[in-house]
Amino acid sequence: MRWLSLLSTAAWATASLALHEDEAGVVDWYKAQIGVPLSHSPSTSPAFHMEPGKPPTEGLLLTATSSNVLAALHPMNGSVAWRYIFKSDDNIVYYQRHNNIVASLSGPGGATLRTFDFTKGHLLHETRLHHPNDGRLLEPDDFGTSVAFASDASDMFVLTSGHVLQRLDPTGDVQWTWTSPDQTSLVIYAKLISTETAVYVLGLTKSFASYTIHVTAVSPTTGEVLSNADIPSTILKGPSELITLTSQTDKNLYPHVVWVEAGSIRSVALVPKLNNKPTSIKGSTYDKIIDIGMHAEGYFVALQPDGSSRVIRLDAETSGLKIVWDFADSAKADRNTDSLYTGGVDKDGHPYVGRVYWSHSLSKASVHVYAPFLADGKGLVSGFTFAFDSNSHGIISHAAIHPAYVKELDLLPYVALTTTTGAVQLWQGDRLQWTREEGLSRIQVAEMIELPEPLSTASHTGDESFVGRLTRQLSDARDFPQYLAHFAKRFATGSYATATSRADPIDADVSTPLSRDPFGFRQVIIAATDLGKVYGIDSNTGEILWSRIFGLGWAAAVGGRVIPVKLFVTRTVSDGREPQVVIVGQRKADNSLVDTVLFHIDALTGDDAHGASPPGDVLQGQDLIAGPIIEAYLLDGDTKTVVLLDEYRQVYLYPDGPEHQKHFNRAAPGLNLPLRTGAPGVRQLTGHRLALGVGLDNRAVAYSTWASSFAPTEEILAIIPRPAGPVASLGKVLGNRSTLYKYLNPHTFAVITTGANTCGVYVIDGAKGSVIYHVALPARGSCDVQATFVENWLVYVYWDEEYQWIGQAKGRRVVSVEFYEGRAVDEKTRSSELSSFSNKTLEVTAYSRAFVFPHDVTAITTTATKYGVTSKDILVANTKGQIQSFTRLMLNPRRPKNKPTAEEQEEWLVQYDPIITDEPRRVLSHNYRVANIRRIVTSPALLESTSLVFAYGLDLFFTRTAPSGRFDVLSENFNKAQLIFTISGLAIGIMVAKPMVRRKKLQEKWYH
Repeated sequence: MRWLSLLSTAAWATASLALHEDEAGVVDWYKAQIGVPLSHSPSTSPAFHMEPGKPPTEGLLLTATSSNVLAALHPMNGSVAWRYIFKSDDNIVYYQRHNNIVASLSGPGGATLRTFDFTKGHLLHETRLHHPNDGRLLEPDDFGTSVAFASDASDMFVLTSGHVLQRLDPTGDVQWTWTSPDQTSLVIYAKLISTETAVYVLGLTKSFASYTIHVTAVSPTTGEVLSNADIPSTILKGPSELITLTSQTDKNLYPHVVWVEAGSIRSVALVPKLNNKPTSIKGSTYDKIIDIGMHAEGYFVALQPDGSSRVIRLDAETSGLKIVWDFADSAKADRNTDSLYTGGVDKDGHPYVGRVYWSHSLSKASVHVYAPFLADGKGLVSGFTFAFDSNSHGIISHAAIHPAYVKELDLLPYVALTTTTGAVQLWQGDRLQWTREEGLSRIQVAEMIELPEPLSTASHTGDESFVGRLTRQLSDARDFPQYLAHFAKRFATGSYATATSRADPIDADVSTPLSRDPFGFRQVIIAATDLGKVYGIDSNTGEILWSRIFGLGWAAAVGGRVIPVKLFVTRTVSDGREPQVVIVGQRKADNSLVDTVLFHIDALTGDDAHGASPPGDVLQGQDLIAGPIIEAYLLDGDTKTVVLLDEYRQVYLYPDGPEHQKHFNRAAPGLNLPLRTGAPGVRQLTGHRLALGVGLDNRAVAYSTWASSFAPTEEILAIIPRPAGPVASLGKVLGNRSTLYKYLNPHTFAVITTGANTCGVYVIDGAKGSVIYHVALPARGSCDVQATFVENWLVYVYWDEEYQWIGQAKGRRVVSVEFYEGRAVDEKTRSSELSSFSNKTLEVTAYSRAFVFPHDVTAITTTATKYGVTSKDILVANTKGQIQSFTRLMLNPRRPKNKPTAEEQEEWLVQYDPIITDEPRRVLSHNYRVANIRRIVTSPALLESTSLVFAYGLDLFFTRTAPSGRFDVLSENFNKAQLIFTISGLAIGIMVAKPMVRRKKLQEKWYH
């Protein structure tokens, strides 16, 4: 039996091989994302930076993003120069660049300081300034945090939690610490200004109806307080109304703090004694001042009540503020949107102020850039328009400028735009340089759609005449010689498509319909984001084929957004027509109203399936429910129907035609719907069935049939349905020829719960609420259990901090559970066909094994194949940025603890080992670091051996895997030439031997 042991071990090891080196980049692709830029504050928004005297090609576009990433992009091509991904509990709140250093603050109150190399992104040092639990949670996030560099540009002054100031040297060591004596909510410091003589800490003192500016001057060398003062002021909204100004060119100018009060712009010069009085700009009324990121150059923008804007700077001649420019036609008007203002500095240190807005009359975006040093120091404005596509990218939410090419009387800046759909674009004049769809880092729902077969012949009408048919066939026959020659060449050279070759790319500009490749590897990935946009992605290359913005409908007048919650494939290629999808979204208006809207889309083109929205326009949805939904399902069959339940558990159908209504009425008696009910904190899982025609407008209504027996403190985190895919085998034949029959109750599903210091994993019969399986797990602060359920196999991963036996270490555990019918082998209850009222549904045997996992897991699923014949693998995304594949053989819960017997070896069982090693050959993602994956989607290819895999989160990754090997295609190393030569030799031999045999038989007849 030794050969059985060796063979099973070899098969187990071979199945672990995930990806060959020569397949990397051929069968997979990877898109590194940075996330949607945070544009609400200058402390985190995108800005161009470059080293003095360097050309613009060596500059970088720095930004912090909503995905908790600090990143730098190359302006020339939009590629990622570097990025640093912060942990989920360590949110970035502030960044600032100075010379070759980028400093960041993250965590509550700016708990951690990090510095990075500007060009490469290398982490230079990391310093914990205070424990995150000690940080003050302020609104907005960057309030109470700031960084200023010392005059010698070597040390940093860091403000955290709104009341602690520290000086740190380049190595991150703290030189001194000053703590505000008033650490209550009365005074909160928000900004820093560093000079040679003092460090000014600016804050706000809370009064009854407003704030007052409070300033403390601290010695930069010792940290001693030089003076402090309350500046007579009235601030209504908070720190956003304060702007600090300094002058890099004139060190004799005192720094200023500027604010708006009672329609007047007021400012005060800061000196160590803090004894100056505020002054005002007279002659005009102002509503707002805008920080354009030019405080070090002394510039900001002020808005008047009519919306017109002025550029104001800190002037050396007057030692105060001076109006230097008025933007023409900047007042509010119906023909334009409100303007965005931004600033930038060129390689020589010259400042620029930009204005960006959308012109309704021109249907284009417009840019005006003010250069104060041009025209002999009088200032000059240069402008241009560009064809920004608002129907594809939404509204411009932020702009950054970089004046790369400056002439004597003109300039052509780079303009980096951030849009409401998450796109980041770079324009130079009216030419689009590149676009990054960072909204894809916020995908909510995604599915892969199979493409139709290519059209082999031209379409024709059924009533064509004999002459017309003959003419068409003769025309088609013209291509036969070319086809024959091409076939002979492929047959002779073996140049066929293979399972490890890339399918031909889809050309989105060609008018021919999209079609699949010979093996079905090319599909369309439909992905919808919470920023109100849906994409069609080529699974072969990762390129975007089409995209549409969700229209807001009635909410467009008040503002809002559409958040997709479900995506259903309502028509596939097997239905004989183009595939279609339905996206169910929750429309949340800014006036707090919430309703449900559906978008019906052609999966190949992105067109509105009903034709109500023209191609290229905003996609208008169908208002279905005047309120939120609690759940939505797809009723499968020959007629696919989307079933939705509103907050009153009334049923809505889409489409709701007579055919779909009949389909629903036939299926309703067999439907069992588990729903989460009850208020937060007292949630219950309740089973429901449907009563037809008892609701408003004769709608069906869901009524409860059972309720869960969870503890009162248990909260339901997730309901994991068992997918209704094909099951090729109903049982497992053991080595002794007995059989274990799979428990395939179609009503079962898994539930993850959280309670007091525990997590719960349940498998429940949805027809009557019976608990099939339950285990209580230890919780690490929060319950982060990941689970997947397919056929009779449940796999879940959790963190275990308990020491259960000697030598055990805390760590990540994966538990594999298989369910079989009956109480013993050979017991068959036909669980897939049992009545929900039968007691035999509880006759289940569960086998389980726990393994030690090497990494934390962020997503888990199983492979999927067309007929379910191929063995299923577990796919996981870990915190190391890898997508890994684990075979069912490895996770088999029936692996024996002792040496396998001969019968167990016949089942390919190997001895149980609780440690799963970190084997590189199991990594599907090769050497890519696929960051922060939230979900993995799998889809079958036409080949039964192959499953397609799409992972999304911050990054996107696609590959294909063959869990049982590529048993249904010839190997690429197959010698086709030798086969042809062998067949040809045999044919020639037959041709030569046949006359000889005929003559021999004829001669034998003469003698006999």
